[in-house]
Amino acid sequence: MPLPQTDDGIFRYVSVERHILERIESGELLPGERIPSLRALGTRLGVSVSTVNQAYMALERRGVVEARPKSGFFVRSRPDRPPAPRPSRLPAKPPTAINRGALIREVLGGMGRRDMVPLNVAQTDESLLPTRQLSRLLAKVATAGGESVVGYEGVFGNLGLRRQIAWRLVEAGIEARPEDIMITSGAMEALYIALRSVTRPGDNVAIAAPSYYCFLQLLENFGLRAVELPSHPDGGVRPADLAAALDRFDIKVVILTPNFNNPDGARIPDPAKAEMTAMLTARGVPVIEDDVYGDLYFDGGRPRCLASSDTEGYVLHCSSFSKTLAPGFRVGYLLPGRYAAKAFEIKATTNVCCATPTQIAVAEYLSQGGFERHLRKIRAVLERQARIMEERILRSFPPGTRVTHPGGGTVLWVQLPEAVDSIALFYEAKAKGIGVAPGNIFSSCDQFSRFLRLSYGNVWTPVVDEALTTLGRLAAAQAEGAGLPKDDDCPKHNP
Repeated sequence: MPLPQTDDGIFRYVSVERHILERIESGELLPGERIPSLRALGTRLGVSVSTVNQAYMALERRGVVEARPKSGFFVRSRPDRPPAPRPSRLPAKPPTAINRGALIREVLGGMGRRDMVPLNVAQTDESLLPTRQLSRLLAKVATAGGESVVGYEGVFGNLGLRRQIAWRLVEAGIEARPEDIMITSGAMEALYIALRSVTRPGDNVAIAAPSYYCFLQLLENFGLRAVELPSHPDGGVRPADLAAALDRFDIKVVILTPNFNNPDGARIPDPAKAEMTAMLTARGVPVIEDDVYGDLYFDGGRPRCLASSDTEGYVLHCSSFSKTLAPGFRVGYLLPGRYAAKAFEIKATTNVCCATPTQIAVAEYLSQGGFERHLRKIRAVLERQARIMEERILRSFPPGTRVTHPGGGTVLWVQLPEAVDSIALFYEAKAKGIGVAPGNIFSSCDQFSRFLRLSYGNVWTPVVDEALTTLGRLAAAQAEGAGLPKDDDCPKHNP
């Protein structure tokens, strides 16, 4: 199949390079296997032999393939990829007041801009979502629903939707009845209600480091203090670190994203999840679980949750359909466990109930049985895009760069060389029309000042490819000392 025509000769060879990478990632080309000859691939793709050779040489430099005398090019047995970022070696940090609002507002200010390449947004590309089906269902609901569509639902939400969610939760190992589930306006409202249900101003809250910046915003808004637990890219927060923090500090609640933590993509092993749930239950400490990425795993079965082994209701399980179906529908849910009465009170006095038409439309979509097929499609696309982005980082970013190799979710966590400052890089990239999320916003302190979170949720295009290459050049310029901004070049944000 010929490649698309382009006037950019550089992109022609990059397209060939990506074609081979995709065949390797899909398993079509296996380690040790010979890849097509220059002439054969050139004929197949409609490009010159020199273009294919340029692509193969680039792949060889990156350690993906190797040339064998008089035999051609072969997939390396272990294609190189950047090493994973190093986790924090520090123990849990003492309780810290949060003051990240100004910096987070600055970063969020660029979201939604059509003139920006949104590498900063942890989203699934709209083209991967079942937009047409949901639009038809929403129109059907609006025209056929009558008074039931314009009226209020109960505080806990649409019963049909809660039944469908209860069925979905079985795959994650969670046994829940419809009456155990509260529908919320996205996962953020679920997190808001959960945190309000179990804390008072001044309480200590244990969170992962790094952790989703919206967790930090909630803590700051509620007057709570963060106890940061080191998250390891290969296994997330470890039970021993959690136990040590519980022994040392008066922790009132824990917030975790056990499946593909945002931003480092870490997944806590299922046995460790069960150990942590038992530990917290024994101490009577509630844990808020954010599972918005749980359905976006790349291999194996659906990972279990903290709530899978909860027997006493200390886990407040939060999730949504924003990453998998329709972010604009704002359909999320909360299993408040033993805190259901308090959650009801907070929901009833803040939002009363969620929009009825979108609840019914999502319930109808789930009942039709195509959701799992849809998930398989987007999982495959996201995994392919993650591997392509990892390879592009290996090629374009300065030596010493490290990047995660996640097993799910939508983001990569990138550790840059010591000379690179992620805040300065954020402003330089913004000036080039590229959105990135600097590491500083994922902690209550500055321990991630040379980290970036990059999203691979956007469909890979020449624009995304060029943006990542440009970002690598900017980082390389800083690393070499040529691109370091003057003190007055970037706005200041006090930690």
